Amino acid sequence: MAETSAKEGTSTTTSPQIDRTFYTWSTFFSILTGSADSSTRDKYLNTRDLLNEEEDCRRCDENKKWLFKHSPIIRFMQTEIALLDGSKDGQSANITADNVRCRRCEPWQAQSGGFDTEYGILVCANKLRNRGHLEDTLAHEMVHAYDHMRFKLDPYDLRHAACMEIRASTLSGECRWMREFFTRGQWNLTQQLQECVRRRAALSVAGRPGCKDDVQAAKVVNEVFDSCFNDTRPFDEIYR
Repeated sequence: MAETSAKEGTSTTTSPQIDRTFYTWSTFFSILTGSADSSTRDKYLNTRDLLNEEEDCRRCDENKKWLFKHSPIIRFMQTEIALLDGSKDGQSANITADNVRCRRCEPWQAQSGGFDTEYGILVCANKLRNRGHLEDTLAHEMVHAYDHMRFKLDPYDLRHAACMEIRASTLSGECRWMREFFTRGQWNLTQQLQECVRRRAALSVAGRPGCKDDVQAAKVVNEVFDSCFNDTRPFDEIYR
């Protein structure tokens, strides 16, 4: 996922007046059958997210607290980040449950989370399937946080951005075979991990302002892939 703003204004828990015009069974079934246009689909999903916002954020906050207490990968990344010299202006740059914010994101936002060097991690509560999805999202963004504190990265350099996304997709567990098979319909048995990492990194780089198109994104990812894929710090090897 690209490094995105986690500012309070990126998403909100204050719902505007809800227009239920598109929130109907007929619209739902038209989406299922693929006959709904993108505008109708977005309006339906937006209404659904507004109606479920409070419950989505409550569930996200509960799962977030549980993961910071019990998830091996989240606890490990938290420790490794804390070991780095991440102090800035006298304030700790550690990642804790307190600077991970669960918010509603807009339907057009493809990511389920984002990392901001000033605000911490934003999690899109309305885009999470379950606690495991949240764990993958947090791990991904915590790898971004680790890289920001450990290395001298320029977020506007596409090669740096590609390397960040390759490492995050590789180490977070979001590209493990079971996740690809059951949630994304990717059934390749060989080179599955590498193909998933390439695909997700290229999609993220393509969304960067400095990237011209999908072709350039794929080219940049391929240029840095081997070195970044094999760099498993702070793990000794690919954990998940």
